[in-house]
Amino acid sequence: MTDTIVPTPGLRSALRHLWQDERVWLASALMLAALAVFDTPQATDSALFAGNALLGTAPFLILSIGIAAWANATGADNLIAKAFTGAPILMIGLGALAGGISPFCSCGVIPLIAALLAMGVPLSAVMAFWLASPIMDPSMFVLTAGVLDLEFAVAKTLAALGLGVFGGTVVHLMMKSGAFADPLRDGIGNGGCGGAKIRAPKPVVWRFWADADRRAKFGKTALTTTLFLAKWLTLAFILESLMLAWIPAETVTAVLGGEGLLPIVTATLVGVPAYLNGYAALPLVGGLIEQGMAPGAGMAFLVAGGVTSIPAAMAVWALARPQVFAVYIGLSLTGAFASGLLFQLWTQVA
Repeated sequence: MTDTIVPTPGLRSALRHLWQDERVWLASALMLAALAVFDTPQATDSALFAGNALLGTAPFLILSIGIAAWANATGADNLIAKAFTGAPILMIGLGALAGGISPFCSCGVIPLIAALLAMGVPLSAVMAFWLASPIMDPSMFVLTAGVLDLEFAVAKTLAALGLGVFGGTVVHLMMKSGAFADPLRDGIGNGGCGGAKIRAPKPVVWRFWADADRRAKFGKTALTTTLFLAKWLTLAFILESLMLAWIPAETVTAVLGGEGLLPIVTATLVGVPAYLNGYAALPLVGGLIEQGMAPGAGMAFLVAGGVTSIPAAMAVWALARPQVFAVYIGLSLTGAFASGLLFQLWTQVA
């Protein structure tokens, strides 16, 4: 009879923590380890590529981390609450603008959305914020300019604002005909901590360094943001190195290149399941553009993926009624395609 080795509770807890909290680092390490076994030269090339890419984007990383930490430490994100007052059309515009400058990802914005809707803020204004928020924020703008270029960053910002205004306006017109009287699913609360910023917004303290608690918050946010960006960008740069090494440029050009509508449509649809997150997607799109991807297709991929990635879509499904979910997806895909098409036309005439 042989003894079966059963992991101790401490070991099981450590393994669970490793998988739940460090899976991105683990994925990068496993990929490099597998390459070292089966393709040692490529493992070396990928590690060097990722390291050099991180060093190249370091100035933009530092600036984006500083912006995120500053916004949290000063409480500047509380200014979002002021966007949801006034006439409906004004709220749509301000909601889209607030979404474009807010530091929320497509999943992180969900508690705030729940709070807004539970408090009776019109779905049109909330939808404008909801659609614009995952696409762009100040940190994302800096990184997009660094990884791609300034023109792409400005265009992506305009796409975020345009999609927010477009989506909010469509929902406003639908609401005037009686749609979306109760957008939240039964049992959805008031947004928890995310709702606190709307129910009782705190004043912004610009001189945060004079307060010990705010200094600590700045440091904690900076550390958290640094680790978050480092793990995702490391994985993204490793994937980019493999993509450049293994995917022929002719293949990318044939599928996603050219000046027609098909590459943009394809990129819009592919962006939904293939998207990692906004930061990790930037190097991948940059590599694909170098391989022959049409710029408009790259824009469509980033916009569609940011708003309709599978985790984000699941979060929206859990929060909103099916009719709202369907409109959210439809507006996202339509806006992503339009953004890609307009950017493609711009690059051709510029």
